[in-house]
Amino acid sequence: MEKFTLLVLFFVLYPIIAQEKLSTSNCTIHFEASVPLFEAVEAKNDAVDCTLIPDKSQITFTAVIKNFQFKRDLMKEHFNSNYMESDRYSKAVFKGVIEKFDLKIVTETEKDFQIKGKLTIHGQTRIIVVNAKIKKVDKGIQINSHFTLNTDDFNIVIPNIVIAKISKTVNTKVDCILN
Repeated sequence: MEKFTLLVLFFVLYPIIAQEKLSTSNCTIHFEASVPLFEAVEAKNDAVDCTLIPDKSQITFTAVIKNFQFKRDLMKEHFNSNYMESDRYSKAVFKGVIEKFDLKIVTETEKDFQIKGKLTIHGQTRIIVVNAKIKKVDKGIQINSHFTLNTDDFNIVIPNIVIAKISKTVNTKVDCILN
């Protein structure tokens, strides 16, 4: 009877234990909120965590706000203290699902997918839907996405003194290789 119970537990628990997970802490997020005729407002974060659970099509990204790097230190200082309040809101987190995703159909040829989920930035959570290109590469699975965000959606206030120099529309690019 004990052997039978152990065998049943094995088959019940195996899918939970054997669930494949792909992850990395080297994703890149690049954003740009420039306005023509003014200095470029852009930054890059190369230390973004990402986890994909293929069986559930679940994907999570976590970016530490202070890890965004700017060309000018003063921009980084203003970004962290005045706009993002990164001491208070230290991370941006996206939790979502890749719609119609199946690891078996991912090949070396890019395929288009939609990712729907909740993005939390600056203490505000919004549901977003983004398009992504996913393909198999030597080191794992590559995910690329380009989308825009609006600062008003996340209660990020741009002071009146610089409002003409910074766009409320933030062009965002995510590049990731999961293994």
